Amino acid sequence: MRAVLRTVDRVLLGLVGLVLLALGGSVLAIGFGAPAPSWWIHDGPHDVLLGDAERTRWRDAGWWWPVVIAALAVLLLLALWWLVAVVRRRRLAEVLVDTGDGEGAALRGRALEAVLAQEADRVDGVERAKVRLIGRRTAPATRIRLLLAPHVDPGTVLNDLTAHALTHARASANLENLPAEVHLRAVKHGAERVN
Repeated sequence: MRAVLRTVDRVLLGLVGLVLLALGGSVLAIGFGAPAPSWWIHDGPHDVLLGDAERTRWRDAGWWWPVVIAALAVLLLLALWWLVAVVRRRRLAEVLVDTGDGEGAALRGRALEAVLAQEADRVDGVERAKVRLIGRRTAPATRIRLLLAPHVDPGTVLNDLTAHALTHARASANLENLPAEVHLRAVKHGAERVN
């Protein structure tokens, strides 16, 4: 699902960028004296974006300015939501470990991810493992992607991963539970020839 959102985000950013680049470039070109096409909203370099007639057409209507302000406010809120969604960290930076003395310690999220990935790589039948910590620092969760060798039983790999790597990570970080979302994918291999 995240890959779809990432793709949609990139496509929307690309489209908005292309539209703004085309509009800005064409306005700049016309401003420097390039001939304007017949369908263009400006006639020449000294034409304004909104003339007096367009700017004052709805001035006396009581609904006009509240609608304009509400539409601009909604656009601003959508732009801020989009910016926060793009900038927000998806990866957990640190995990809060209860040391038992009331103080606690911070464990780097990348370190825990690296150890989990190394232990997952050691599971028999795993070709490559990628681990990402998500959630909150007091209640982390893992998202694990495993690339499996051909002819490996996924259930066995999942049981080994749960029994070894996830149990060690949970115990070393002194966590009550460590939920995991595991995605399994098999290595593509060519057809075998039988003689």
